[in-house]
Amino acid sequence: MSIARTDQSMIGRWWWTVDRWTVLAVGVLCGFGGLLILAASPAVAERIGADSFYFVRHQMLIMPVALGLMFFISLQSPRTIRRVAMVGLAITVVLLCMTFVMGTEIKGARRWVSLAGISIQPSEFVKPFFAIVCAWLFAQQKNPHVVIPGNAIAIALYLLTVGLLLKQPDLGQAVVVSTIWFTQFYLAGLPIILVGLLALAGAGGLVGAYFIFPHVASRIDRFLDPSTGDSYQVTRSMEAFANGGLWGRGPGEGTVKEYLPDAHADFVFAVAGEELGLVICLVIVVVFAFVVLRGFARLFHENNLYVVLGGTGLLVQFGLQAVINMSSTLHMIPTKGMTLPFLSYGGSSLIALGLGMGMLLAFTRRRYGTGELV
Repeated sequence: MSIARTDQSMIGRWWWTVDRWTVLAVGVLCGFGGLLILAASPAVAERIGADSFYFVRHQMLIMPVALGLMFFISLQSPRTIRRVAMVGLAITVVLLCMTFVMGTEIKGARRWVSLAGISIQPSEFVKPFFAIVCAWLFAQQKNPHVVIPGNAIAIALYLLTVGLLLKQPDLGQAVVVSTIWFTQFYLAGLPIILVGLLALAGAGGLVGAYFIFPHVASRIDRFLDPSTGDSYQVTRSMEAFANGGLWGRGPGEGTVKEYLPDAHADFVFAVAGEELGLVICLVIVVVFAFVVLRGFARLFHENNLYVVLGGTGLLVQFGLQAVINMSSTLHMIPTKGMTLPFLSYGGSSLIALGLGMGMLLAFTRRRYGTGELV
């Protein structure tokens, strides 16, 4: 079915203004995600005594919701997105606080809260909302017609958000949020002396995390010297890539999913390596890179600081999350439980990614090019 340029319907206007290449790339990632969930999750479900297609059904129910949400959000104006992000961030901060009172403890961390029988990971939703709100605050600081201490509020918001994440503890999400905030602050005109000081503070924080959080120290020690502890998942992951070779064993023919507890989630890239091979894994990497680079290319044409900073924050989150997941799976960095966008199993992650990608598509739509956006 073709859509004429004169079509003034909601879908018609969306089709001719949205970045269709990014939409296609997200569709490709979702296709790979569906294939890998079908391949990896039945073995995991059987190990925990559930129906073989338990995770498959859940993911396939959530996927249309996430894509529908992405479409709906991409129709909105930057002003509306800012309002949604403010309300969303307030709600997720409350949910983060609730994890300490009524959260479910998994592997020594309280990152999940159950509402009406639905488990939610608030830290997944914090990232896109935080990126948009901080972008607006930094932009307001530069607006000579508005007297709002944007930088000061953004700093306070950052300290609150990261403090809550570290208390869970969730160092990985804290690192992602910190990178988003620092990148936006830098692009908004951070003095070079403060760039150096914040970089030193970040390095000091990572060193401090090694001594404060035992699980961080254990993962770093195992990364530097696997003989110091249990490196089972990483070892199996590397074996999966070796077994997969160039073209892979074929969908459903791998064995690593029989042994990896998180084969459907944090280590889904290892399943891709074994069953689809190096070539398809490189294709997946290229698609992730394409989304990020394509997004930045579109933002280069914008002259509204809020849009540029907001889009940059969302792209940094998306790209960094993918890099952390794949690097952990390939033993290039210490292991960190973080989903691979649109490929890993996870309802909260998938919905949050749909939100974030919808916001990015809204920011990069061609109709937003005048600067009168906020």
